Amino acid sequence: MEIRVKKIHKDAKLPTYAHHGDAGFDLYAIESVSIPVGARVLVGTGIAIEIPDGYVGLIWDKSGLSMVHGLKNLGGVIDAGYRGEIKAGVVNLSDDDYTITAGHKVAQMLIQKVERADIKEVTELSDTSRGHGGFGSTGK
Repeated sequence: MEIRVKKIHKDAKLPTYAHHGDAGFDLYAIESVSIPVGARVLVGTGIAIEIPDGYVGLIWDKSGLSMVHGLKNLGGVIDAGYRGEIKAGVVNLSDDDYTITAGHKVAQMLIQKVERADIKEVTELSDTSRGHGGFGSTGK
């Protein structure tokens, strides 16, 4: 599969896979952004991508930023038809302000195949052993 990437900022870094066999490729910040404790920010990457029809780009955390620095990616679904700048939403869950520096990794993206469902309204759903059991229904 080929993912076409367009730099929309001259200093943008193309996404890269850090290791052979990695599921996600790294996305790099195009700007330096300070994130105060508890704040949410949107970090630009300076790139646009062309995801093939039938696939989606899913934005996920970088584990080091998440575990070491308390930065949680707010996720993102990048549809095949989107051609704008890829941005990562980040929230600072730590006890310290943090600055993402231009050129540093901010998130990773996985490209996954998707199925399109036919949505059908019904008056009843089939029974299952779980039924209406929601949050906490499976115990500890």
